[in-house]
Amino acid sequence: MIKGLGGLGDMAKMMQAARDMQAKAEELQKSLDTLTVTGEAGAGLVKATATAKGELTGLDIDPSIFVASEKQVVEDLILAAIKDAQRRAQDRAQQEMQRLAGDMGLPAGMKLPF
Repeated sequence: MIKGLGGLGDMAKMMQAARDMQAKAEELQKSLDTLTVTGEAGAGLVKATATAKGELTGLDIDPSIFVASEKQVVEDLILAAIKDAQRRAQDRAQQEMQRLAGDMGLPAGMKLPF
């Protein structure tokens, strides 16, 4: 009888768990394309929408800010809204990664993907 092979079952379980984690991480990455966040500037006069991956998908500008003499202000508000949307996208992606890590029983603060 060969001893020491009993651990192979544990190794197979670990490999399966790693495959499951990888599949869940890939699924989460795909879902980040459909999750959206909205950043705002100027008390909502300019709104930028982005996916949780940070891809800008929409821009909404209140027409009341279109005054030729205020061009620089409008440009600044647009940039601020985009930056806010990107920051919110990054925060949302991190929240989703932490949720996935918690669901998989990984320690808090562990970075995904590996």
